[in-house]
Amino acid sequence: MPLILKPQYWRKGETEDMILYHTSDVVISEPDIHYGRKNADFGQGFYMTPDMDFSYRWAWKDAVMNRYELDLSGLRVHTFERTIDWFEYIFHNRRGKDMLDCDVVIGPIANDTIFDTLGIISSGFLSSEDALQLLQIGPEYTQVAIKSNAAAERLRWLGAEHITGVHEYRKSLQKEKEEYEVLFAKTINEMTDE
Repeated sequence: MPLILKPQYWRKGETEDMILYHTSDVVISEPDIHYGRKNADFGQGFYMTPDMDFSYRWAWKDAVMNRYELDLSGLRVHTFERTIDWFEYIFHNRRGKDMLDCDVVIGPIANDTIFDTLGIISSGFLSSEDALQLLQIGPEYTQVAIKSNAAAERLRWLGAEHITGVHEYRKSLQKEKEEYEVLFAKTINEMTDE
């Protein structure tokens, strides 16, 4: 059965305007939603996160943290949780087949779980329930992709800062990756021992 996703219109008052961050090597005061990979998690668009600390952790030497405010009122927004619908949507987008017509997509960032489970899930080695359990492990961070001109018009650049202390942020990210790999291996072993 094909995945059917229906974006909802965001109504003012459902949430405050979102403050979002994007790490780059340059100041991006006017983001281009058509620049970048079409096969990203949520398809082509401009990607940000509401988690400033997470954005710092992806910084590299001479990085710049851009800060924005997004007014979601009146926009078609689809939100995901880390479920099978989220996985299938990303699975299709990684093949350049965006199946969702909306202005903004909000949901978990696909960490290594996606890459590590694609072959296992499609091989039939695990049941759907076990595959979904693998998708739930590890830390969860949120990304926001603006995908339409309407959303780009509601995105206001608030400023940028140069990031220092990148080494410490990268160490934190590496530690988290190592912990995730241990948990992933443990979960796989428990599944195969049953």
